[in-house]
Amino acid sequence: MTRYIAFLRAINVGGHTVTMQELRALFEALGFSRVETFIASGNVIFESDDEDAAALERGIEAHLRARLGYDVVTFLRTDAEVAAIARYRAFDDALMPSAITLNVAFLHAPLGTKEKRLLADFQTGIDDFHAHGREMYWLCRTRQSDSTFSNAKFEKALGVRTTFRGVKTVARLAAKYSPMERDGGPARGSHR
Repeated sequence: MTRYIAFLRAINVGGHTVTMQELRALFEALGFSRVETFIASGNVIFESDDEDAAALERGIEAHLRARLGYDVVTFLRTDAEVAAIARYRAFDDALMPSAITLNVAFLHAPLGTKEKRLLADFQTGIDDFHAHGREMYWLCRTRQSDSTFSNAKFEKALGVRTTFRGVKTVARLAAKYSPMERDGGPARGSHR
């Protein structure tokens, strides 16, 4: 049994409103167990015997499209992957005091050399970026609304789909859903 955290794009934004009760029911209808939601921004925790995350993403997306009537791009990470993301330090400690906002973008695949060069073009005096694995980190030294960077610009320039979460949200998820062992119990050294 694997615990996944689904980071959904387009839940409760842009006029698309879905209650967390409805969202849980949609995931339960797929046969997932121990389905929970975490804040109302499209974070769904569930357990599945299926270890093919890419196939699960496609199945969830198709189900949500059929039931909600619009595309909900889905990014799955295991609880262990979320814990690693929460621990990862994308920026030097010296930069952190200048950060007003620190976000992580979830991607389906790591950025290639070309995409990393395009990402570097977004860097400004207030915005800094770092790509690592299937995540991209954005440090903003002012309010996000004052930045010239946006999710839409990023997706258009790089030709990828993504969803962003605050690093604090990811850390809270990692703390609440510590990695499980294969038998469904907490991993050694984890805290529940």
